[in-house]
Amino acid sequence: MNAIPTATKQIEVQIMGQSYLLACPPGGESALIDAVERVDTTMCRIRDAGKVKARDRIAVLASLNLAFELSQMDADRLHGNVVQPADTAIQTRLEALVQQLDNALDSDSQLR
Repeated sequence: MNAIPTATKQIEVQIMGQSYLLACPPGGESALIDAVERVDTTMCRIRDAGKVKARDRIAVLASLNLAFELSQMDADRLHGNVVQPADTAIQTRLEALVQQLDNALDSDSQLR
């Protein structure tokens, strides 16, 4: 039995001023745009902090920030807690992790 391919849509987005053409499933436009805005905001925040300049390092740090935030939210849901992503404790922990990652990556000249 062959699955009928669903038509994907191409959406052009901007992340840190650079254009990307992304495939999007039907009905997923809003979720994709929300995700792009979240990634862009996170990457711009890291860039604007001024300590990281290379786009690839910014992308790695943003990915780690977002993954950590999601894992914290999942853990909180498992324990019945409702925590907003901008919760102060999470933000403080994320900032500490970003600093640790930046220090670790700073010593790796290949990522500059």
